[in-house]
Amino acid sequence: KFFKPIKFVSLPSLRSINKMKFLRFLLSLFIKFLLLNLSLSHFPLISGQRTNHEDFLRCLTHRINDAESRIIHTSKDPSFFSILDSSIQNPRFSVLETPKPVSIITPVQATDVQSTIRCARLHGIHIRTRSGGHDYEGFSYLAKRRSFVVLDLRNLRSITLDVDNRTGWVQSGATIGELYYKIGKLSKSVAFPAGLYPTVGIGGQFGGGGYGTLMRKYGLSADNVIDAHIVDVNRNFLDRQGMGEDFFWAIRGGGGSSFCVVLSWKIRLLDVPSVVTVFNVVKTSEKDAVSIINKWQYIADKAPNDLFIRAMLQKETEVYASFPGLYLGQLSDLLALMRDKFPELGLEIGDCREMSWIESVLWFVKEESMETLVKRKRTSRSFKGKDDFVEEPLPKTAIRYLWKRFEAPEAQLAKIILTPFGGKMNEIAEYETPFPHREGNLYEIQYLAYWSEEEDKNKTNTEKYLRWVESVYEFMTPYVSKSPRRAYANFRDIDLGMYLGMNMKTKYEEAKIWGVKYFKNNFDRLVRVKTNVDPMDFFCDEQSIPIMKSVNDI
Repeated sequence: KFFKPIKFVSLPSLRSINKMKFLRFLLSLFIKFLLLNLSLSHFPLISGQRTNHEDFLRCLTHRINDAESRIIHTSKDPSFFSILDSSIQNPRFSVLETPKPVSIITPVQATDVQSTIRCARLHGIHIRTRSGGHDYEGFSYLAKRRSFVVLDLRNLRSITLDVDNRTGWVQSGATIGELYYKIGKLSKSVAFPAGLYPTVGIGGQFGGGGYGTLMRKYGLSADNVIDAHIVDVNRNFLDRQGMGEDFFWAIRGGGGSSFCVVLSWKIRLLDVPSVVTVFNVVKTSEKDAVSIINKWQYIADKAPNDLFIRAMLQKETEVYASFPGLYLGQLSDLLALMRDKFPELGLEIGDCREMSWIESVLWFVKEESMETLVKRKRTSRSFKGKDDFVEEPLPKTAIRYLWKRFEAPEAQLAKIILTPFGGKMNEIAEYETPFPHREGNLYEIQYLAYWSEEEDKNKTNTEKYLRWVESVYEFMTPYVSKSPRRAYANFRDIDLGMYLGMNMKTKYEEAKIWGVKYFKNNFDRLVRVKTNVDPMDFFCDEQSIPIMKSVNDI
């Protein structure tokens, strides 16, 4: 009814109004109407975020003494981008178009974390928690769909060890290398099972499981955590007794950042011989490499727990296979064992070196000085990784295909890594921690493509590397775990799925797609814990553990 009088057919009856003026007026009214709608849909969000952030900063400044040590860093600070970039360990997420935080908080004590959570909840600020910055998809320092603040734990890095009682406390902001360094300085016959790479953060490593060369002897990092200090969503400072066993169970392999901020971990230190033996055998012949990898599949998970042998495919000037390993014992015993269990490898004295366990840590990363373990250097290579768990040996045709894939130009820096399971990993039930990949797995296989940071300036240059990883992963489908095809949570893969919020599914329904791949039957227990300890889903990211009911955007 409103528009009927101004139909063009009625214009002749409006002789008192200038026709052109009327049309201009109508057009102006229409444009204003559109602008008003756009403003209503977008401006409050942008303005609200800016106002919320300013309110958040005022709240935090009121509660944190930022004068003595700088804790609050905004994009106006000269040090902001150097702090942000220093722990981005996958440079493809440091390009200009990657979403950046509105501020970075670097707490120096537990009360700083409590204040950050208080102010963030009060003013609707989204938080990402970063330990070492090795998240495969960068979720610890970027958020794809909303403005956010990074809670960077770099200053919470103290390590206190009690060698006599074989225990220690390690803060989440410390690195694996710093922990190894501290152990190595105190004893040559004490160790801890964690990853190979020194710059990996304790918080992420322990929170997702954490494995390395001692996994067949002692299990995962998370299997050897005996207490923790956390700050929960209600700003409570809790230890194991205070949080309860379900909560403590969840943070040791279920991804601690889905539930709380883990400040520190109490670990069990473990005995190793004062002399261990490292070794490496390289095969450049395709025929030999395929044959020995095939044999490795039947031996590596069944060898004595003291023996760890990886198999790797990679390329320098040519494709080659390597078999690096660690034996918790003397060289003479290793040679006798290998002659009996794995003569096909052809291990000789010249392939081996006796040393202390801490020296073996350096050997695996091709370093010599213990001081390199505490250097927080940033990698210059971008990467994309995917992984699988293998329950039955691959046929030789599949191994041969993997070798051939290294002939592609984009595989110049690529690696395929086969990590043996068995030993202690078989002795721990899949429900004892959220990490479920235990008995029945021969090994875990990882497909990695690397490229130079310079190539990230043009996305078309990097797509070929992603396609290489995807093609290898696709080929491996018939040969790996099924129903579901499983993956390791610390090798996070966004291709498995992420929260979209674009359909009628709840977050639980969306998350189950990838959640059961990471956690199998433990996923539902993790969801129950999450719903109990963080019912409003404050701690969340693109693949975090969901609560039972639907919530707003992550």
